Amino acid sequence: METVAWITVGLAGLIIAAAALGLFRVILHLVAVKRTLESLLAGVEVVAEKTSTVPTVLPSVNESLRPVREFCDTI
Repeated sequence: METVAWITVGLAGLIIAAAALGLFRVILHLVAVKRTLESLLAGVEVVAEKTSTVPTVLPSVNESLRPVREFCDTI
């Protein structure tokens, strides 16, 4: 019966090694997905910055156009 026990231990070791290899591959895939999401987030932040709303620059534009408005009021 000792032979059967060693075969069982060997098969259990192979099953555990296969599961560990599968989990290691999953970890590598998750790391790759994390890198992709980080670059995607950086791109989204750049797009959000480039398409910021008008109110952030509106006061300076209004100040620059004050002479035009004053001229139009005199007409």
